[in-house]
Amino acid sequence: MSENVIYCFSGSGNCLDIAKKIAAGLGDTDIIMMRKAPAITDAKEAKTVGFVAPCHAGGLPLGVEESIKSIQIAPDAYTYGVVSYSGYTGIGLSQINNIIPLKYWAGISHHCSCIWLFPHSLMMPMMSVEDAQKRSAELASKIATDVAARKVSEKTVPNNPVNAVENRAWPGLAGRKADAFEVSSECIGCGQCLRLCPKGNIHMYGGKAFIGSNCIQCLSCLQYCPKGAISIGAVSKKRERYHNPNVSPEELMQPVIHID
Repeated sequence: MSENVIYCFSGSGNCLDIAKKIAAGLGDTDIIMMRKAPAITDAKEAKTVGFVAPCHAGGLPLGVEESIKSIQIAPDAYTYGVVSYSGYTGIGLSQINNIIPLKYWAGISHHCSCIWLFPHSLMMPMMSVEDAQKRSAELASKIATDVAARKVSEKTVPNNPVNAVENRAWPGLAGRKADAFEVSSECIGCGQCLRLCPKGNIHMYGGKAFIGSNCIQCLSCLQYCPKGAISIGAVSKKRERYHNPNVSPEELMQPVIHID
């Protein structure tokens, strides 16, 4: 195992891009994806253990808490968490901290990927994709410097009770939103969405994708579809798709990414 480990969940690619930039600043880092159950849960040999995840409905994406509960780290490991969000940090860091106490935490605002709720241009502060990418890279570099210096955050992790209520309601809403998926005649049957789906929720019938109801709303299928053939509700058909320009679908599919 590498000296540094980052456990990462990413749907639009923003969090993986952040994790890659932190890893590049640290060197000798394994990024272990949590889109499914993590391929490596024994991280007791790592000196630093980080967690990078987005804010989904006020908290961690579905399944991430269970993944973190399975992870083992050394008692003296330096731990940190990073949340990517468009409008507010939510309680994700607090959820992580309740399982594995964090010595350091940070947040990075980025473009929204929840296309059925907001256009991707909604983020705080408002800025273009190019400017958001530049800002994200700068903040990730600073986080890497702080981690290398073993900085300890003075403030406690965010824990808003309103966000907690929102997050508790999320599993039911995610299931209902799954029923709104549509696949248009633009679908070419490439199967990329099928391979991307962390829940095995997409199947091919007659050369066309079919999306089931076992969905965690990562929206990778929609955002990375090469033909824009997948939508979720009428409003999403009118909105521009978004995924991080530095992250390919093939990277999202990898269970572990090593960066020297």
